[in-house]
Amino acid sequence: MSNKDSFVHLHVHTEYSMLDGAARVQPLVKAAAEMQMPAIAITDHGNLFGAYDFYNSAKKAGIKPIIGIEAYLAPGDTSRKERTRVRFGDSTGSDDVSGGGAYTHATLLAETTEGMYNLFRLSSQSYLDGVFYKPRMDREILSKYAKGIIATTGCASGEIHTLLRTKGYEAAREAAGVYQDIFGKDNYFAEIMDHGIEIERRTADDLLKIAKELSIPLLATNDLHYIHPGDSEAHGALLAVQSNSSLNDPNRFKFDGNGYYLKSPAEMRALFADLPEACDNTLLIAERCEVEFAYREKELMPRFDVPEGETEDSWFAKEVFAGLEKRFKGQLPETHRKQAEYEIGVIHSMGYSGYFLVVTDFINWAREQGIRVGPGRGSAGGAIVAYALGITELDPIKHGLIFERFLNPSRVSMPDIDVDFDDRRRGEVIRYVNQKYGEDRVAQIVTFGSIKAKAGLKDAARILDFPFATGDRLTKALPPMILGKDISLDAIENPDADRYNDAGDFRKLIAEDPEAARAFEVAKGIEGLKRSTGVHAAGVIIAAEPLFDVLPIMTRDGESGIVTQFDQPPLEKLGLLKMDFLGLRNLTVIDDALENIKNNGKVPPVLEELDLDADEKAYQLLSAGETLGVFQLDGDNMRTLLRLLKPTEFEHISAAIALYRPGPMGENSHTNYALRKNGRQANQPIHPSLKEPLAEILDPTYGLIIYQEQVMAAAQKVAGYSLAEADILRKAMGKKDEAELNRLFESFRDGMLKSGFVDEAVTRLWETLLPFAGYAFNKAHSACYGVISYWTAYLKANYTAEYMAALLTSVGDSKDKLGVYLSECRKQGIKVLSPDVNESFGNFAAVVGDIRFGLNAIKGIGAGVVEGIVEARKTKGAFTSFNDFLKKVPSQVCTKKVLEALIKAGAFDSLGHTRRSLIMIHENAVDSQASIKKNEASGQVDLFGSMFDTDPTLVEVPEVDEYDKRERLAMEKEMLGLYVSDHPLSGREKQLSTFAELSIGQFLSSERIKEGEIVTIAGLVTSYGTKIGRKSNQPYAIVGVEDFDGEVQFMLAGKSFEAHRDLKADQVIAVRGQVTVRDDQRSIRVYEITQIEGAAEGDNRAVEIQISDKQATVDNLARLDKILTMHEGYSSVILHMHSDAGGRSFTLPKRVRYSSGLAAELKGLFGVGALSQLAPKVAESELAETVAGDGVGALVVDQGSLFESE
Repeated sequence: MSNKDSFVHLHVHTEYSMLDGAARVQPLVKAAAEMQMPAIAITDHGNLFGAYDFYNSAKKAGIKPIIGIEAYLAPGDTSRKERTRVRFGDSTGSDDVSGGGAYTHATLLAETTEGMYNLFRLSSQSYLDGVFYKPRMDREILSKYAKGIIATTGCASGEIHTLLRTKGYEAAREAAGVYQDIFGKDNYFAEIMDHGIEIERRTADDLLKIAKELSIPLLATNDLHYIHPGDSEAHGALLAVQSNSSLNDPNRFKFDGNGYYLKSPAEMRALFADLPEACDNTLLIAERCEVEFAYREKELMPRFDVPEGETEDSWFAKEVFAGLEKRFKGQLPETHRKQAEYEIGVIHSMGYSGYFLVVTDFINWAREQGIRVGPGRGSAGGAIVAYALGITELDPIKHGLIFERFLNPSRVSMPDIDVDFDDRRRGEVIRYVNQKYGEDRVAQIVTFGSIKAKAGLKDAARILDFPFATGDRLTKALPPMILGKDISLDAIENPDADRYNDAGDFRKLIAEDPEAARAFEVAKGIEGLKRSTGVHAAGVIIAAEPLFDVLPIMTRDGESGIVTQFDQPPLEKLGLLKMDFLGLRNLTVIDDALENIKNNGKVPPVLEELDLDADEKAYQLLSAGETLGVFQLDGDNMRTLLRLLKPTEFEHISAAIALYRPGPMGENSHTNYALRKNGRQANQPIHPSLKEPLAEILDPTYGLIIYQEQVMAAAQKVAGYSLAEADILRKAMGKKDEAELNRLFESFRDGMLKSGFVDEAVTRLWETLLPFAGYAFNKAHSACYGVISYWTAYLKANYTAEYMAALLTSVGDSKDKLGVYLSECRKQGIKVLSPDVNESFGNFAAVVGDIRFGLNAIKGIGAGVVEGIVEARKTKGAFTSFNDFLKKVPSQVCTKKVLEALIKAGAFDSLGHTRRSLIMIHENAVDSQASIKKNEASGQVDLFGSMFDTDPTLVEVPEVDEYDKRERLAMEKEMLGLYVSDHPLSGREKQLSTFAELSIGQFLSSERIKEGEIVTIAGLVTSYGTKIGRKSNQPYAIVGVEDFDGEVQFMLAGKSFEAHRDLKADQVIAVRGQVTVRDDQRSIRVYEITQIEGAAEGDNRAVEIQISDKQATVDNLARLDKILTMHEGYSSVILHMHSDAGGRSFTLPKRVRYSSGLAAELKGLFGVGALSQLAPKVAESELAETVAGDGVGALVVDQGSLFESE
């Protein structure tokens, strides 16, 4: 195509113009190349998010990339820092400046590399101090950074066009002259567009006149927002999503006119046939524009200040060996010394010594501040140097971790060390890094959220005004996720797609339902487009130079610090090093648990010094699957695996973490591993000739390949690979690149044949490694995380109350999780006590083996109030009465609202007053203290208080009966979000277990329950509210139901609503229905509701157990004790023991919650006839003996006491 026939698009909005541009980058550049255009630009709205992606994609497509931006400018000579609107025209603003007077538009293009970096600076500055609705530049910074930039008058929202419509020709001509002076006569163009809309036509003639008078060359553009004409519908849908409007709304935000697509050169030439030079100038600009990204790998790495006379390399080596000497107490093994020397040499050659010193520095600083740091994560665990420097806590040689998995000298890539910190204090570490290396050199990393399949379907149904049910049916018909990924909408109709066969139900739905089919078509058009920006959860960039001069940066509304405009992949390629600062809640739990241990007068264990194989109680807990609340081992399927596996050493924990993923579980590797570990499945060698050579590698995992490191070690052992070569093989196997694998197989085969193996052994090993390599886990990661799993298991097993208190604190903002863990406390025999002004702190606290609710959990009680109560107690002594409390606490505590909350939560119960009595007088009590508290707050002292015989501020607390149980519990629920001292369902455990298949806590959290299953739950109706549907105009109800473990809400509509209109709070019901999931929350689609008749029996009911004296052995009674502990509740327990001489009955001190699980365990222990279920409680006078007290008394039967005293 000759120049006179060609054209270059220089006004282009890609998908990085969030919810405005619908042109996907790769299809865009491909289409432009197919039209034989020599170049194409990117000019997204106010950002350079896509610049690097676009640059690379265009280069690969064989077309020149032109980097630009459609900038937002502060109007006229207004400073970007001013936060006021500017009106150029009439007061209505209907034909005025964009954004209601906040900004105008201008197109800026980078002519040179210097110009591109100036464009970066302009965009960065607009975010740093120019944001007023949009990030704005102004004439000041345009003048400062104009070099190397080509500018245009912009679109109809540009300043020149706006002035022509409002203030007239002369004002517009003057402004054009200003910008021509800023950018230079050859670098400023009059941009002309023709989309057939009136706003463009009105200014066209005057713009041409200005161009002629000022000798401004013309430039033809098309306001490109999508690629093909047929994409206009998808673009319209995208705009409707952006504005949250309906496609049926004629007044919605939409583009007038047409043609906002990638028009061919012929179309553009025809459109501007009378101004051919305007098209010619696009080619001229394309020829002028030549930019290159600077790749500065080593230059941009942060520098570490080392002592005088040292280099980063020399100091790094000294620090490594100093760390090893400390680790091994002066007895450094030769293997470790040699490995350290090797790793130091590799790191020196790669130039990464400074990186390790920087990471070590902020980890050491964190520890010095008392911030808990994790034991490491990811492949860095394979480096002995990381272990030496304290970056990780596992000896990689002892645990079989491989350095080359982290840094491969044959495949140079930047190191990537992720560090976990106490979740509450991660920000402190980032602030330290900011201060040490400079706030202008540290930034967080932007992420781009895209429209996923499910969200696209829901959005499409919404903007089409279809009922919610349409989008719901579509998303539920999608095949389930695999490895966290949904099927793409295109794959649903593509017979060649891997998951095509999984989508049969979806295709049937859209074939039968026209609304569903229409929503599907609209959703396909917007799926995958960029939707929003976010911030990487952990990634931080640290550079040796100010980032302002390296890449475009930005700020985010309401957040401090700077963020890169490029996401993670370009940053590494440009030489910027990412470090991950992760906040891990479990480290917070660990720290709180250790503090609880200390507060209880015990010596906290030093977790880093624990022998990971040694603690019997921890491994008993793991083998029993009692790992609710244990890091990585919390899920019910994982607990099942642990019970099958019965771990006895640390390697088993690491393996369980590695195996508990879809890939290995799909191959049943987790079960095979557990069976082989316990001798219930034979360990079959891959090939007889490989049994001995691979024994060292595969025997620890019972012949199974679990880890990526095993793939590497096997290749090294039998095929003669170096570990660096083995890492390349491992990576290729994971990617499943057939051509590359065929090439590698030949070298693998040659290596094995040279080692004396036969072809059959080669093939068997290759075919075994290949599928496993695709999902084999990084052992360094599972082992490092296994350390935290062990720590948390150790704490739960040995310091149960302290650990569970910390765990409850960590989930205090999640009522569902709080219910689950409170239930776990009861199962562990730990009482959870109401808040108490004399014992509670802010968080949950362990008190003499039980757990006391924290004051922070009380609704309406802030941190200042908690601090005031705790400090008063600490400095003035325990509170002896309500009046004593009022006198001691500061003014912020002594308010009516605070006192009412404390009373209702039961925080004064231990002082001997009823809640009813305190509610009656608390307002007067506050009034009586008002003047004194006011004086105390201002530092005044009551000089005359001691002159009176009686204290006039004392209030008399009346002696009145307590609220009944129902009222008292309602108050607790109001203030704490759940019941603590008792439960409205106490005594009805058997009734619930008869009807319910599972508890509500299990319903909400179990991994085994799948959407669509039919289940039955039972509980107390806690809320019932009716509403009217916005679209259907029909009534429906939202019902809340709660049991001992949790609470769930569900909807009643249509026939279900009519059938259960008389449902009301405090009824006990069973609900049968289908499991539904919406926004990751489970609910139930109701099929049937059954009211459970009868009243709670409370303490008038008991669980009666019948045993013979022969069954009362020490082992049986110890097991009984454990069973009762695991089922703690509110029903008393009576043990009837029969013998030939007669019988005796005992009331046991532990109370239980009756359930089918309890019944099964008791019958399993003592036989089918052992259980009398719930029966009227036997009067104490009729019992031969009573076991009393908190501990278990000495009831001597046959071989010893029934339960030993604690």
